[in-house]
Amino acid sequence: MRIDESVEVTVPPETVWHYLEDPENYLHFMAGLTHWEVAGDRANGLGARYRILLQVGAAEVGGLIEMVEWNEPFDIAWHAITGVEHRGRWRIRPLPEGCTRIEFRWAYAFPGSGVPGLVTELAASIPVRRQMRETLRRLQYRLEQLNARSPAGPAG
Repeated sequence: MRIDESVEVTVPPETVWHYLEDPENYLHFMAGLTHWEVAGDRANGLGARYRILLQVGAAEVGGLIEMVEWNEPFDIAWHAITGVEHRGRWRIRPLPEGCTRIEFRWAYAFPGSGVPGLVTELAASIPVRRQMRETLRRLQYRLEQLNARSPAGPAG
């Protein structure tokens, strides 16, 4: 199952990038995220690993993820090493007048095959999509608040 959501923010792409590259920020904006810690020598960048837990409905799922793309200032992508099989991506794209489009992509597969596996994935898609939208809403709010407080003032 693959879910894509996006939001436009009134901040420049570099501000978005610097916020998303800092692992300390994730617990502040990701809906349902209950645990996020650096697992290894790297705090960020290609090859950085994190132990995460995410509340999805009544279940808390997670495991170890690894950053597999780190293309400053446009793309951050990861995949699961352990836990629920998934991969995710942040796409940061400049828009006119100092604004940015942020895309959040998440693809996952639950154990099981055939109809039962498909039913489980479809049932999970509703709360997952809701959490992705809430995550983007929180991220938008935090970025725009941060930008409004910066010495340069609001973009545009």
